[in-house]
Amino acid sequence: MYVRHGQPVISVDAKKSELIGNFKNAGRRLCKQADVVNTYDFRSQAEHRATPYGIYDGQANHGFVMLGISAATAMFAVASIRRWWECHGQGRYGGATHLMIEADAGGCNGHRPRLWKRELQNWADESGLTITVCHYPTGASKWNPIEHRLFSQISRNWSGVPLRSLKKVIGLIRGTQTDAGLSVDAELDEGSYERGIKVSDREMRALQFKRRNLCPNLNYTISPRKSGSS
Repeated sequence: MYVRHGQPVISVDAKKSELIGNFKNAGRRLCKQADVVNTYDFRSQAEHRATPYGIYDGQANHGFVMLGISAATAMFAVASIRRWWECHGQGRYGGATHLMIEADAGGCNGHRPRLWKRELQNWADESGLTITVCHYPTGASKWNPIEHRLFSQISRNWSGVPLRSLKKVIGLIRGTQTDAGLSVDAELDEGSYERGIKVSDREMRALQFKRRNLCPNLNYTISPRKSGSS
């Protein structure tokens, strides 16, 4: 009911963090010789702890994944969406003035974190996009299209393959395809994102923020602010 004709709709979420190193990866694959991996998954033996943040564009059946090696915060989430827009969305939907985002109710892109809303506002100001966010209620995240159309396919593609390096992970994500025409791009985000950033009441009052009548805590629109209004 929020979709505007010709305007993009994306589904977003952070996949569970993965230890990068010589560790067992759940699943099965056909190979001539079994991989020898560490007996235990100790964090201290990992090269990195990486978090894939995904953006799924259902209209194009295209996925974009940012592989972050810092904290999975709201700043990382919005930076990933911004990067998707710069690399793919802007060219695909050049005349768009509105973007709809489907997201889970919790996590770095949940409906409670103030930082998520502030960062979306900053990006709306930069891009000129009006952004509508629709959160799935708690317990309903399995209905988010990104789960069964993107993340499940990535998991199948790297099933049983040890994720020994960041380059290997990005290659496996990029190699994910389906008979239905899914294609996936991936990039490494080497940025550092600080945890625990506080957003003040004053900053929240400065947002161009409007709640929807239906489930107002889960559905809202953020509009670009005029220059100098922030």
